[in-house]
Amino acid sequence: MTGAFCLSLVGLVMARDVTTFLGFWELMTLLPAALILIGRHDEPARRDVFAYLAITHLGGVGVWVSMLVLADHGALAGVPLHGDGLRGLVAIAAIIGFCTKAGAVPLHSWLPRAHPLAPAQISGLMSGVMIKVALYGLIRVLFEWDGPTPLWVGLTLLGLGVLSALGGVLYALFQNELKRLLAFSSIENVGIILLGLGASLVFAAIGRPQWSAIAFAAALLHVLNHAIFKALLFLGAGSFAAQVGGLGLDGLGGLLRRMPWTGAAFMVGAAAIAGVPPLNGFISEWMILQSLLHLSLFGRFGVSLVAAASAAALGATAALAVFCFVKVIGLVLLGPPRTTRADAAREAGVGMRWPLVLLASLCLLLGIIPGVLVPTLERLHHHTGLLSVHAGVDLPGTGGLPALPLALALTLLTVTLWRSSRNGRAEPTPAWTCGQATVPALAWTSAGFTKPLRILLENVLRPTRDLTIVHSESGVIQELRYEADVPHLFDSLIYEPVTTAALRMAGRIRRLQSGSLRTYLVYLLGLLMVLLALVQLGVLT
Repeated sequence: MTGAFCLSLVGLVMARDVTTFLGFWELMTLLPAALILIGRHDEPARRDVFAYLAITHLGGVGVWVSMLVLADHGALAGVPLHGDGLRGLVAIAAIIGFCTKAGAVPLHSWLPRAHPLAPAQISGLMSGVMIKVALYGLIRVLFEWDGPTPLWVGLTLLGLGVLSALGGVLYALFQNELKRLLAFSSIENVGIILLGLGASLVFAAIGRPQWSAIAFAAALLHVLNHAIFKALLFLGAGSFAAQVGGLGLDGLGGLLRRMPWTGAAFMVGAAAIAGVPPLNGFISEWMILQSLLHLSLFGRFGVSLVAAASAAALGATAALAVFCFVKVIGLVLLGPPRTTRADAAREAGVGMRWPLVLLASLCLLLGIIPGVLVPTLERLHHHTGLLSVHAGVDLPGTGGLPALPLALALTLLTVTLWRSSRNGRAEPTPAWTCGQATVPALAWTSAGFTKPLRILLENVLRPTRDLTIVHSESGVIQELRYEADVPHLFDSLIYEPVTTAALRMAGRIRRLQSGSLRTYLVYLLGLLMVLLALVQLGVLT
């Protein structure tokens, strides 16, 4: 089944006609659901899989509409579309359809539901490849078949990118389960990619082809980078789960000492996704930020305002991503183990280690020599047909040579500090816990890391709290139980009301299914009378 899923992904990219494309598109959606249901049979899993299928299929209507309209007008064969209304329809349908499958906010609700349920290798494929295939379809439509697009299309992608980047990283911060956290992080990175694609479309619309190519290359580079370090993180999470039996952040700890190879590779992936130089995540995010800053300086007032807000949002996203993965590293890899199973964890076998080491090496390699790929990615921008002329682009600071001395200097500094800390290491002493014995229950928790931010954003996130106080017979407090949660507002404010209204309407419509043949004949007679009336009025011919 996993092989079939991989074939569906490859088949979609290789499709050369609309029928094949849409067939593999549907197969790519259904196979992960089947893989999840093979391993999980409980009611919550079935409910979340149903939500995944419902959201992706409803959003997928936009894919069908855009592709069928393009095929009907010959745009897939190179015939340009005529008419702003038709091109606008294709652009809107494509954004809705492909961004739903890519997990962009506010069409993302399926992604944090499906990822924690799937096996680690399937989660890696879904996050690292499947949502990128959706972005591939969006790029083909907007940059090639429906291009050149008007200015509002690029601004729309910038808006979706801001919502996805900030929303994804904020909700990732407050997750207590590792795979669900990584799922929200994928939403964040989809937002970063959309920022690059939106900037490229806006640059093209305002007549700046060189920077349009740079933003396009940066977005594609981040597509590749995210595929690498997100696959690394999901596979690492799978190795941890196999040893510990769960991925609750408050039940892990100390895994770097017990699983050194897996832990070190996971730490590299966490640093890469947080945008720490000289790893690959930093390079692509830096290029996208430079594109947005240039757009804010040289665009028209309205465009400059949107670009400046997008650049500020990307900067805030990068800072919050560092905060998020400092929490992950601290709770998962460092400190003492919080459970007996975490204490008994052992390094995975060679077959599970070498893919992690390979992916971690790629994170470092692409961060040091991105210039190997960036010129090729820039040339792809010319082949999309978005611009009528090719613009050779000089990308200062992204080649291999300027980045290599910086990487070597940082590596030398890190090794020097590490050796000096080992030579002068102090003797370990017990932690002071107000006179109590040091137990795992008193260690830092996921909620403890994010408490200040949760208080700061209380009016936006609307966290819930539940405090239970247990008294003795004499009235002395014996126990305190505190539970806090940050609800997913998109579910509670958008999807749940819509689902409730749809089920209520379906219940009313169901009354029409009486099972009586006479009633159905009355329905047919009524329909016939309506059609005859429309013909008489000239509405139908």
